[in-house]
Amino acid sequence: MSMLEVNDLHVHYGVIEAIKGIDFKVNKGEVIALIGANGAGKTTILHTVSGLITPTKGSITFEGVDITKTPGHKIVSMGMAHVPEGRRVFQQLSVLQNLKMGAFTRKDKKEIDETLEMVYKRFPRLAERKNQIAGTLSGGEQQMLAMGRSLMSKPALMMLDEPSMGLAPILVEQIFDIVKEMNKNGTTILLVEQNAQMALSVADRAYVLETGNIVNTGSGKELLNDDSVRQAYLGG
Repeated sequence: MSMLEVNDLHVHYGVIEAIKGIDFKVNKGEVIALIGANGAGKTTILHTVSGLITPTKGSITFEGVDITKTPGHKIVSMGMAHVPEGRRVFQQLSVLQNLKMGAFTRKDKKEIDETLEMVYKRFPRLAERKNQIAGTLSGGEQQMLAMGRSLMSKPALMMLDEPSMGLAPILVEQIFDIVKEMNKNGTTILLVEQNAQMALSVADRAYVLETGNIVNTGSGKELLNDDSVRQAYLGG
């Protein structure tokens, strides 16, 4: 059984159909990438899966449970975390306060403290800056904080929306190394990313979106070598 199954998903914004009956699945332990141009519907899919948008039609199943109309805060407690585009850290709170906000669905203080230590081990920069106000961090540090905050909920599935956006190339490499490490340590990843080259290089499988439709799918390696994908998203 797949960890996440999306079947015949339709999403409308008023009269505009943003997602047009797509199907995809994410198996436990995979890194799955959704790639496509701006406006293809990638972010809309993540918002719908995480309960921020209600689909017009179709079903979403997570760990065997239908979550199609489940509110977002309940989905978090079921083991799904969403790192939104633009990082969205709490600018006026410290790094530590931001991280603790990520554990709001959990009750066991000892387990929360253990997870915090794990996050600090994975993101040493956050440990160094735990008392610093989040709004004063660099873009790369804020992305690490957003990812660390999501890990505080101990998710089985983490959804990342454009983690490389606005970052210098050296930081992009660092963020994708962290994605690979999180996956290696047991977190299943659903990744939306404009940087198709980087996304496909870490993905087990990927789906290519155009105007709300899935137009191609395959392993990351297959799509990296697909002529149509190379011309459209990889600069030929």
